[in-house]
Amino acid sequence: MAIKITDECINCGACEPECPNNAIYEGGVEWAMSDGTTLKGTYVMMDGTTIEADKRNAPVSVDSYYIVANKCTECQGFHEEPQCAAVCPVDCCVPDEMYQETVDELLAKKEKLHI
Repeated sequence: MAIKITDECINCGACEPECPNNAIYEGGVEWAMSDGTTLKGTYVMMDGTTIEADKRNAPVSVDSYYIVANKCTECQGFHEEPQCAAVCPVDCCVPDEMYQETVDELLAKKEKLHI
């Protein structure tokens, strides 16, 4: 499953540079599927909707760092464990129960993001 950042976030920013998918953004910053990936053209999101990879989207949070679940692979294929959770000083990077994915699904997502 994807990782989420809880309300306990202290906005230290330690997690953002550790993400190999560029799935972590500072609060209030717009995001795009193409940020830090090789995506071009359209992309089918986990809920089945289609967006343009370079389209700027509204921030998920304005007050604290956030993770775009459609870009999060729990670092599968890159590291042994989610790097955001490994570096978080307050342990606010936790599994997101809303997005149940197998390791195979996470690896397939990684392959789509990084051709």
